[in-house]
Amino acid sequence: MSKSKSTLPLTHANNSQLLIINTQERLTKAMPKPDMDRMVSSIIQLSQAASMLEVPIILSEHYGKGLGNTLPEIAEHLPPHTKAKDKLTFSCCTAPGFEEELTENGERKQIVIVGLEAHICVLQTASGLQQWGYQVFVVEDAISSRNPMHRKNSLKRMQQGGVHITNSESVAFEWMGDANHSKFKEVSQLFR
Repeated sequence: MSKSKSTLPLTHANNSQLLIINTQERLTKAMPKPDMDRMVSSIIQLSQAASMLEVPIILSEHYGKGLGNTLPEIAEHLPPHTKAKDKLTFSCCTAPGFEEELTENGERKQIVIVGLEAHICVLQTASGLQQWGYQVFVVEDAISSRNPMHRKNSLKRMQQGGVHITNSESVAFEWMGDANHSKFKEVSQLFR
């Protein structure tokens, strides 16, 4: 009797959307500095790769009036048409207009999530997206929480719940598929 094997899903550029959650000025100041530096660097790399590979980017901000705008160092690497959706809900999925924004990009059923905070908005959004039938990938090196234990706990919970935990470089190289991709040199350079 053979055991059934589950397959390891990969992200595909023509089926993905990149969701950046709450990388705002005042919120990021509360994060541990090494985590913040790593997170910001990874989000910039992934945003640039997404732009080069024509992966749509969705930007969410939580209570912008109180927490400020997306960090300028991240915002400057986003396509000019990227506009932040302000929300008060923790899950993007319960924010007005979010579902419509996802479907504006066609039938792209893989959502790659980065941002803050891992144990609140990232986790609740991942759960909501799964309930809507999306395949969810959370980028471990591109999320953070004020308390590192909360980040660790959220990664464990999400993985146990069927969310795919990945890293920025894996996602970018999965989006390309192979070294013959026309953008291979440009994208791979981002990770050197």
